[in-house]
Amino acid sequence: MAPPPQKLFLAVIVTAVIVTVTTGNEDIVHSSCVHASYPSLCVRTLSTYSGPTITNRRELAQAAVKISISHAQTAAKKLAVVQDTVGKKKREKAALVDCVEMIGDSVDELSRTLGVLKHLHGVSGGSAKEFRWQMSNAQTWASAALTDDYTCLDGFQGIDGEIKTEVKQWMTKVARVTSNALYMINQLDETRGKPHVVRP
Repeated sequence: MAPPPQKLFLAVIVTAVIVTVTTGNEDIVHSSCVHASYPSLCVRTLSTYSGPTITNRRELAQAAVKISISHAQTAAKKLAVVQDTVGKKKREKAALVDCVEMIGDSVDELSRTLGVLKHLHGVSGGSAKEFRWQMSNAQTWASAALTDDYTCLDGFQGIDGEIKTEVKQWMTKVARVTSNALYMINQLDETRGKPHVVRP
C-alpha cells in the first residue's frame, strides 16, 4: 500500500532540508579552509566535526578551537603515559615533564579562547572597541597555545629515539590544528564577528 501524499510531501521536505544544511556546512568549511595554514587538515577535521551544525564563521571558529582542545587533551594523556615509562633517561624525562606542562597550559589557553568566542559581542551589535578587545584576547590566548605546542617540540632537540618520534607526531598535529584555529579567529576579526549565515 502506497503512503498517502501528505507523508510523501513531508519526506521530500525533510530530505531537502537535510541536504541544504549539509551542503551549506560543507560550503562554509571548504571556502574558509582554502587559505588556512593546513587546508587539507582544516577541511578534514571541520567536515567531520561532531558538534552542532556550523552555519556561520563564529561557529566555525569555535568548532576549530574545540577541535584543538580535543587534540591537545588527547596528546596530554599520551604524554602522561609515556612520561611514566621513561625511567632513568634524564634528558627525555625532563623534556617530557616540560612538554606535559606546556600542553596543559595550551589546553587552558584554548579554553579561554573558546570562552571569549562564545561571548563575542560583535555578533550581537556590541561596540567596535569592545569587539576589538575581545578579539585581541582570543588571538592572544590562541597564539600563546600555539607557542606552547612548539616549545614542547623544541625541548626534544638533540634527543633521538622512538619517544621523540611519537611526541613529534602528536604535538605536530596539535600545533597544526591550533594554527588553523588561529586562522579562523583572525578571519572572524576581519568580518567583525558578523554571522555570515550560509544560505542555500
